[in-house]
Amino acid sequence: MEEINEKANYCLNCKVKPCSLKGCPLGNQIPNFIAQIKEGNYEEAYRILSETTVLPGICGRICPHKKQCQGSCVRGIKGEPVSIGDLEAFVFDNVTNNGYSLTKCWEKELNENRTVTTNSVIKDTTKAINNRKVAVIGGGPAGLTCSAFLAKEGVQVTIYEKYDYLGGLLIHGIPEFRLPKDIVKKTVQNILDLGVQVKYNQELGKNILLEDLEKQYDAIFLSIGANVSSKMGVDGEDLDGVYGGNELLEYKLHPNYKGKKVAVVGGGNVAMDCARTIKRLGAEEVKVIYRRAREQMPAEDKEVEDAMKEGIKFLFQNNITKIIGTNKVEKVELIKTDLVQKEGETRLVPVNVEGSNYIIEMDYVVMALGSKADKVVSNLGLQLNRWGNIEVNEKYQTSNPKIYAGGDIAGVKSTVAWAANSGREAAKNIKDYFTDKLKTNLVNL
Repeated sequence: MEEINEKANYCLNCKVKPCSLKGCPLGNQIPNFIAQIKEGNYEEAYRILSETTVLPGICGRICPHKKQCQGSCVRGIKGEPVSIGDLEAFVFDNVTNNGYSLTKCWEKELNENRTVTTNSVIKDTTKAINNRKVAVIGGGPAGLTCSAFLAKEGVQVTIYEKYDYLGGLLIHGIPEFRLPKDIVKKTVQNILDLGVQVKYNQELGKNILLEDLEKQYDAIFLSIGANVSSKMGVDGEDLDGVYGGNELLEYKLHPNYKGKKVAVVGGGNVAMDCARTIKRLGAEEVKVIYRRAREQMPAEDKEVEDAMKEGIKFLFQNNITKIIGTNKVEKVELIKTDLVQKEGETRLVPVNVEGSNYIIEMDYVVMALGSKADKVVSNLGLQLNRWGNIEVNEKYQTSNPKIYAGGDIAGVKSTVAWAANSGREAAKNIKDYFTDKLKTNLVNL
């Protein structure tokens, strides 16, 4: 507790609040909740956080804090920033362990919004959406957040989840050593206790169809993620021993790495999670191959540092040109890169250095270069963007006004906080959609 108090007291509670206004995708009122920690008012700190997020125990642990809130902290200009993530995680852990929940925190709002009006002509539109039903497809960060904020407004929410658990990538995409699963389970239970219903083992395009759900629900929120690993398009990519990083983490169908050499291609957190997981599973050597410099890596610095401490090697400014083998991976051909400034580009671009090719022995190659949407998305009858994601407007509304989308499937920035932001904002806009329809109906009475 002494350490937490020290971290809280380090915050200056500055008036500008760049950590909240500039750094936090969710707009959490950071100095305000930290001020409550200083006073020992942990439930009030949680209440302040719950105005903008339902994932504090998760985001406090896995957000790229140095690129977001802590990267904008005033104290970080001349020294170390405030440990915002640690303080956020502490608040969730403390109140949860002491029996305080989201239901208790939102008790007043829940009671008000669940009150059913019996007037034949409803005048108070803010209390007239409690008979509306919303289907949320996918129980990851975006879907969970959308469900919680809709339930807070009295909307009847049902989550359709393809697995027999909720959490999405929080469970199957982020290793236990980065995010303890009991934290995810507590977060999920917090949300289900709001009255959210779940139908498990329901997969869009297989045993549930969008057109059927449209007939049953007043609105739909799609948050099925985009977890199909992208490919490089190099020779040898179809050899046995080449895997997609997203699929390895999700389905855990790892080969036997004992005594083997593994190359992980990419520079994001998925690449770090793959490399560190594979090393833990007994690989003799793991090399991360990244075509840019370390300072350009999208992965959190801490994840890179931890990977290095665990013995993972990094080949910066290197790129794979070919994967070599008869039937399975035996070697990879690499080429060195230079970083140059090109007209119209906002950052340095990697360019292959002619004649710098070399070959290293390798047993497995893992592609962790990014991800794309599952092919089911192209069969939904919704407009897609040029990357194959569902096209949404500023309200997260698709080409079908009754259907909303958020998270990776809508091309939202690939962090949990940004996905949660899209879910929260979609919930707000779905509520407004219901209210506007009600107002129109009242005018026509």
